[in-house]
This record gives sequence, C-alpha cells and structure tokens, in this order.
Amino acid sequence: MQPIDYDVLIVGSGIIGATYACALLQGGMRIALVEAKPKSNDKKEEFDLRTYALTRASERIFTNLGVWDKIAAQRISPFREMHVWDAGGEIHFNSTMLNEATLGHIVEQTVIQAALTARLAEFETLTNYRPAKVQTFNLTKDESAMQVHLDNGQSLTTRLLISAEGANSSIRTNAGIPYQIREHGQQAIVATVQTAHPHQQTAWQRFLPTGPLAFLPLSEPQTCSIVWSIDTPLAQRLMTLDKQAFQQALEKAFALKLGTVTDCGQRATFPLQSRHALQYVQPRLALIGDAAHTVLPLAGQGLNLGLLDAAALSEIVLNAHAKRQDFGSYRELRRYERWRKGENLIMLKVMDGFKYLFAKPPLKWARNLGLSLTNTTVPLKQLIIQYAMGLKGDLPRLANINT
Repeated sequence: MQPIDYDVLIVGSGIIGATYACALLQGGMRIALVEAKPKSNDKKEEFDLRTYALTRASERIFTNLGVWDKIAAQRISPFREMHVWDAGGEIHFNSTMLNEATLGHIVEQTVIQAALTARLAEFETLTNYRPAKVQTFNLTKDESAMQVHLDNGQSLTTRLLISAEGANSSIRTNAGIPYQIREHGQQAIVATVQTAHPHQQTAWQRFLPTGPLAFLPLSEPQTCSIVWSIDTPLAQRLMTLDKQAFQQALEKAFALKLGTVTDCGQRATFPLQSRHALQYVQPRLALIGDAAHTVLPLAGQGLNLGLLDAAALSEIVLNAHAKRQDFGSYRELRRYERWRKGENLIMLKVMDGFKYLFAKPPLKWARNLGLSLTNTTVPLKQLIIQYAMGLKGDLPRLANINT
C-alpha cells in the first residue's frame, strides 16, 4: 500500500477551506492546504468592499473553532434589527423577539480571513502549499487514496481531496461533476457609504422592480456596506456615473431611509448566478461551499451555507476517523451529501423564488399581502428569523453547542 502524506488535502484556503481545515486540525488530523494565490501581507485600514452577514450558527462555528475571538478583536458590526420593504409592504424583525442579543454580525471578508489565518498558524499538523495549483489527480490502484499532482512537480497522496476553490472549481470540472447554472441577468454593486442618519444597528433591504438594495451596518454608526442587485445594463450605467451622481441615484433608490448619502468609496460589481452541483461527492472527493452551490445574495446566506457544509463534513470525517473507519470512502461521503444537498437546494430555490416574487409587477398584491400578514403574525415571524439566524434546522454539532 502506498504511503499516505495527508489525511485530507484541501484545495482553496479561503474562508470555507480554512474553516474546514481548522475543524479537522482541531480533531488531530494531518492536513494540507493548497492555494493558488500568493500570500498577501497587505493590511487594509479602510472597510473591505466584500462583507458578510454571519448568522448565529456561523458565530457558534467560529467560536467552537477558536476563531471568533480573533474576529471580534479586529472589527465586527452586530445588527439587532432587520427592516425589509417595497413600495407596498414591509416586515420588521428584532432580536428581542427571541430574547437574543443580536440577529447576527456584519463582518468583512478580510477580517474573517485574517482570523482564520492566525488560527491555522497555531496547528503543527498543517502543511501549506502556496502558491500552487492542482494539475491532475487520480485514485490509486487500490482506490485507498487520491494522488494529487501539483504544478510545482510535487505528487501528494491523501485519503480525501476537498474542493473549496469557489464557484469556478477546477477540481469539480476535472472530476466531471455536472452542475446546473442559472444566469439572472444582474450584477451586484458593492461599496461602502456614509449616510446622514445612523444605521441604528439595523440591516435595511428595499426590494425594487430591478432588484433588492441592502444597506448593512458597519462598526461606525453612519457607515454602511451596500449590496445593490440590479439588471446588468442599468448596473453598467450606474458604474459609469461620477461619485455625486451615483450617490444621488442611491438616495433615490433607497428612498432616503437613512437620509442623504454623504460619501461613497470605491465601487465594484460581480455577476449574480445560481449554481448547484448535481453531485457533491465521489470516492475520495468532496465539494464544499461555492464549489457545490451559489445562491443569490438576497439574505446573505451564501457564506453561511458554506460554513455549514464545512461543519457537517468535518463532523462526519472526524466521527469516522475516531472509529478507525475509512472517512474518504464513498459510503461515508454520501452521508455529507444527503445531509447538506437538500438543505442547500431549498435555500437556492427560496432565493430564486424571492427574486421572482419581487420582480413581477402582477404579483405585487400577493407580495404586499404576504409581507403585511407575516409582519403581524408573531409566531410566523419568529419561525422565519430562527431559521435565518441558524437557530433551527438540522445543524452540525459545531453550529449547535459550544464544544
């Protein structure tokens, strides 16, 4: 039998890949991280353009992995209320409904990544290959391991190969795993803005016929991260506007809910797609995070779903490893696929459904009635926000309790 270099080899050291690595390393496994991008030592003082609304479930995952304190030591922005509306209806959520301190936290991508990097540095059983890319991979003759060939000429063997590369996963492509993709004809504009009125630690989202506009509260009381999902031609026109004209367009779209937009930083766009792999696993191979699924950013659930993938798969792998079972076998990996695939598909359909519901003028009466009824039905509101916060559902152990 060929010697095994690593228990698990993870391709992609972004937030999902690094989180998964932390979980396995904490369980005493030998892990390799392969990352194509060179290491960056840049420290950003300004707010990052990419921010995430972390649920309470994600907070618990990071707490149990020894990462949350490192995040909190940098910069986090709790939100205690959520206000969603369109031209004819609205719904309001408050953390006091559930006797919770917060609904979640808005955290910048660079802050989460830095905390994970610091935590990974504390483990001695981690090996980094960076910058490096996987050229090819194949099962060994006895199918007891995967052999992975890097572009630097090295060949490594592992019991389990993980793709955490993101939506354009080369591992998924080379493994021949098909996926469904839906183009929405929209772009998301992201930026950091200053407003005349404080955000009141509230996540604000307005649904427009062209797409939703979210103002997410950051740590400074009059600073928000915006995510404006909008039809591509209009997004392209908005990106050509000078700062003042863009701020005026933003104020109009947001109905001056926080007063005038007094300043706006750099803007960026990314295309909106829904994507779902038809298989999450093969023998000795698994997809997690955006490599397996991407959803619309209507409720900020994309990263949270990926973190639940990482927590669920780590639980299955560590349980099998503790029992001296073959954690890389198709049988064990199918447990992960059955656990997470259905949950992710439901969220993908729900987000696509929201887009359809709010984009179709003929459905306006039904939409407004639904918003109004939900807003006045406290038990239903509580149930919705509990699922959105990660307080209900078939959650992994890392997301459930403090271990």
